[in-house]
Amino acid sequence: MRQARAGVLAGTAAYLLWGLLTLYWPLLEPASAVEILAHRIVWSLVFVAVVLAIQRDLRWVRAIRRQPRVLALLAGAGCFVGANWGLYIWAVNNGRVIEAALGYYINPLFTALLGLAVLRERMAIVQWVGVALATGGVVWLGIDAGRPPWVAIGLAATFGIYGLLRKWAAMPSWRALAVETATLAVPAAAYLAFLSATGQSHLGDGPVRSVLLVSTGLVTALPLVLFGFAAVRTPLTVLGMLQFLLPTTQFVIGYFGLHESVSAVGLGAYCLVWAGAAFFLAPYARRQTRAEDGRT
Repeated sequence: MRQARAGVLAGTAAYLLWGLLTLYWPLLEPASAVEILAHRIVWSLVFVAVVLAIQRDLRWVRAIRRQPRVLALLAGAGCFVGANWGLYIWAVNNGRVIEAALGYYINPLFTALLGLAVLRERMAIVQWVGVALATGGVVWLGIDAGRPPWVAIGLAATFGIYGLLRKWAAMPSWRALAVETATLAVPAAAYLAFLSATGQSHLGDGPVRSVLLVSTGLVTALPLVLFGFAAVRTPLTVLGMLQFLLPTTQFVIGYFGLHESVSAVGLGAYCLVWAGAAFFLAPYARRQTRAEDGRT
């Protein structure tokens, strides 16, 4: 019970921090999304390596070479989370924060379906109703826009699969993040070297932007480590519930802070997604209420 509670707290902190990153990425412009992503990968690896060195926790590097399954899972997780990072940065810096929020509203349902299909976790009937309502909202948005909401679908799929692979790997958070970022570090570093050689790099444009670019390691590592801590201690269905904190933060920032517009039709579709989220959360909220009543 104590581990599960710690996992919930860690997951809550991770999703809130991810939501607030919506305000961070625009500060790095005029750097492109690809350049920001490359910096994020490289500096995350540097940050994690320093932490592991301080903890004197490096012996596992030799051991993991003899665990090809875990290594493959974490390498795959790194590829999916890298794709998620890049797509999210692009969406935020191109005025698509609300569509990104939709993706993270869909992701809990996608994650729960993965838990159902792959890990044999169960969903109540009311949760299936929630999935149906949210799916209807996404289809509605696609019809209204004349195209599927590809940003939202891409974000939901990449992060959902990342969570599944991360759960299967069941490796301590800092170690896992080291492998995930190391998987992508060579091409990321090569791209940054190319930008520097051709005079296109934004690192060094000024002290503030340089510090912000280097800080991508810290702002990336902290919530990911918290998420990894939560992923191995809580069911995917619970992680799916917690993730609604992320898109809610994003939607509030996009609508009220960045003044992105939502049409009346689009707002109706979002209402379906929100209703689906509420139905999906209902069984977990009921269990929590019963548990609290039992302790009093």
